[in-house]
Amino acid sequence: MHDDVGRLDHPLVEKWQVTSRGPEQDFHIFRAQWRRTRSPRTGEEHDVIVLSPPNWVNVVAVTPDEQVVLIHQYRHGVQQVLLEVPGGMLDADESPIRAGARELLEETGYAGDEPVLIGTVHPNPAFLSNICSSVLIRNVRKVANPQLDDGEDIEVTLAPIAEVPALIRSGRITHALVIVAFYHAGVC
Repeated sequence: MHDDVGRLDHPLVEKWQVTSRGPEQDFHIFRAQWRRTRSPRTGEEHDVIVLSPPNWVNVVAVTPDEQVVLIHQYRHGVQQVLLEVPGGMLDADESPIRAGARELLEETGYAGDEPVLIGTVHPNPAFLSNICSSVLIRNVRKVANPQLDDGEDIEVTLAPIAEVPALIRSGRITHALVIVAFYHAGVC
């Protein structure tokens, strides 16, 4: 047995000390700040950038006949239209539950049972400070027309929830946080 086995709860790695912070720069969807940090192991200082976006939520919305509500949305980072679940940024002091129901209704016009928080992850803790929550809403049905933001172009589609693992394996769904939402929902 190796010495490092069993150290999941109490690792030997220590928290790094922040020795100074630069001014925050606001880029609308995130704030950026350079920080000077000190390694507790070596004592050396390093400059790191931390991006602080709002927290996010993704919604796994399932109809009474086990169809999942999906959206096609253009993503500027990869310059492609991706197949995803509805979701978005939480407003200030908004819970993931409330934001999930709001985002589902705004982006798709669907609503359903009381949302359930099914998981939370750090999207990329190497440089992002936020969290992404996954919410499950069952028995959804279309109750309104979508109310899209000016910067959103979304097409709503339904697919059998049983087909989601194949959509992921085939590369039709590639958004990592969407895959995490389906994992939290027990779909894959």
